[in-house]
This record gives sequence, C-alpha cells and structure tokens, in this order.
Amino acid sequence: MTVTIYHNPRCSKSRQTLALIEERGVEPVIVEYLKTPPSAAELKAILKKLGLKPQDIVRTKEVRYAELGLKERSVTDDELLALLADNPILIERPIVVAGNKAAIGRPPEKVLAIL
Repeated sequence: MTVTIYHNPRCSKSRQTLALIEERGVEPVIVEYLKTPPSAAELKAILKKLGLKPQDIVRTKEVRYAELGLKERSVTDDELLALLADNPILIERPIVVAGNKAAIGRPPEKVLAIL
C-alpha cells in the first residue's frame, strides 16, 4: 500500500506526522504541497477518503483566507476546491493518504488509524 503525505516541512505537526510514519517503517511518498499543489480533482478525491467537505480542510486563520474575502462570502464546493488548488497555503496540513483512507495529522497520532 502506498502512503502519501501532503507535507509542509516548515510545520511542526507535519514534521511530527512524517516522523511518526517513518518510525513505523513506512517510506511515504512526500508531496510538498506548497511547491506541488494538488489539483481540484485530487483534492476532491482526498476529501472523499477523509469523509469531509472542502470547508473542513480550510485554514481560516491564514492571511490569504482574509485576502480572498472568504469569511464574508459564500462559495460552492467546486469554487472552494479551485481556490484551494490555487492557494495551497489554505489547505490544512498534514494530510496522509493510505489506500482508500486518509487522515489529517492533527494530532499526528490520528494517522496511525489508517496505516
């Protein structure tokens, strides 16, 4: 089974989650999503595995969230997916995908359930 982590090396939770995965003997595919953002279609597939909606993975405290006026306006799921793909800083991190399951590593131990 391939394990993929959507990783931000500057984030302590992301680094902790990656270490936890590697401690289990798993060599994950590491996607630095700020450099290589997932497409809207990829995000949609990840959300299906997470069992979440697009707004559930948005980092609302990011400056970019306010800059885009997302607090004041409503957007459709498809519009939000496109915004997340164009502004990956808004995607909650880290996200780990293992087969047909996924988890957000907050706290990092949450990913153990899918490994």
